[in-house]
Amino acid sequence: MPRPPDNRRNTGRRPAPGLAWALGMLTVMACGTPETALEESYDYALPATFPGPIEPEDNPTTAEKVALGRSLFHDTRLSINEKSSCASCHLQSLAFTDGLPVSEGTTGEFTPRGSMALGNVAYGSTFTWANPEVRDLESQARGPLLGERPVELGLAGQEALLQQRLGADSYPAMFEAAFPNDPDALSQDRVVSSIVKAIAAFERTMISASSPFDAWEAGDSDALSSAARSGYALFFSERFECFHCHGGFNFSSAVSHKGQLVAQDFFHNNGLYNIGGLGLYPEGNQGVYEITQDPQDRGMFKPPTLRNIALTAPYMHDGSVATLAEVIDMYAAGGRNTESGDHAGDGRLHPMKSPFVRGIPDITPEEKADLIAFLESLTDGPFLVDPRFSDPFAPENQD
Repeated sequence: MPRPPDNRRNTGRRPAPGLAWALGMLTVMACGTPETALEESYDYALPATFPGPIEPEDNPTTAEKVALGRSLFHDTRLSINEKSSCASCHLQSLAFTDGLPVSEGTTGEFTPRGSMALGNVAYGSTFTWANPEVRDLESQARGPLLGERPVELGLAGQEALLQQRLGADSYPAMFEAAFPNDPDALSQDRVVSSIVKAIAAFERTMISASSPFDAWEAGDSDALSSAARSGYALFFSERFECFHCHGGFNFSSAVSHKGQLVAQDFFHNNGLYNIGGLGLYPEGNQGVYEITQDPQDRGMFKPPTLRNIALTAPYMHDGSVATLAEVIDMYAAGGRNTESGDHAGDGRLHPMKSPFVRGIPDITPEEKADLIAFLESLTDGPFLVDPRFSDPFAPENQD
């Protein structure tokens, strides 16, 4: 392990991380030794600090299925007008986000929320910003493919068209290799099921664990700057409270993996809105409430992973916060006070706001800079250019 940062060398140990981090590490240890964690049908090349991802029993990950999923993920034939692909809203250079406040579908309709990063998506306990019922990647993939409100890829009811498009080129052989026990995988009745299984298998392989922070965790004491080490200590302090919602190996409280002892399906209200002082969020974008219609769920959203967070601006579910500096300002204030306009209201006073968003009124400019330095240390450069996840149709990838 690396030497402790300068501000904790007297103790020789990390600052007390609290429940969220402790649960994350406990469940990692429950998976057994690193060798045990790697006993998978597919070699995810996991570091020792990562537990094994959960694969559905009916969709084990194989190299052939991953290869098919990679092609489908990047193929514009998976949109009604052949203009967009999954990768259109999930760019590898932006940690598989798109840099927009909210995403645009292939027909020009906008989604109410921004595209989520896909690094370590295999470890999600749920797979959208605010739908607790979407609990596996296969179900999530159906949304953009078949959804009609709004249209993203626009292929609802287009099974025959999909079968026709994918019945050409190398796809029949790829489907046969990916689903050797299912001769009907490319049939009109099963093509959608096969597509989402392959895409989900590909997405599960998107492991991001090669950031400077990971190098430091692995023993490289020089991998983090002194500012980043100070930011680390602040992040895991009870004064800043960040780790409660963004703890564990994936810097999110909403995780699921092999060997897990405690379910972690958390959603939080961070005081982003409180329209009219009535506890409201913008219509049609009120978090888990849109699913449950329970007023207690207004403004409840999934805490995303903070890995590669420096690349995934703008922030929050609706992209309404532009920079990391502004994010920290909002949390330091204990929420956001919108003084005018349609969304006017003091989010700091939202009745359902998380108790961990208490504010940091005494934060200093140096502490803010240190916290940003730590968050930037979570950027995984190799992940952003890993050829395993790149567009197979790009000219540089053609034989």
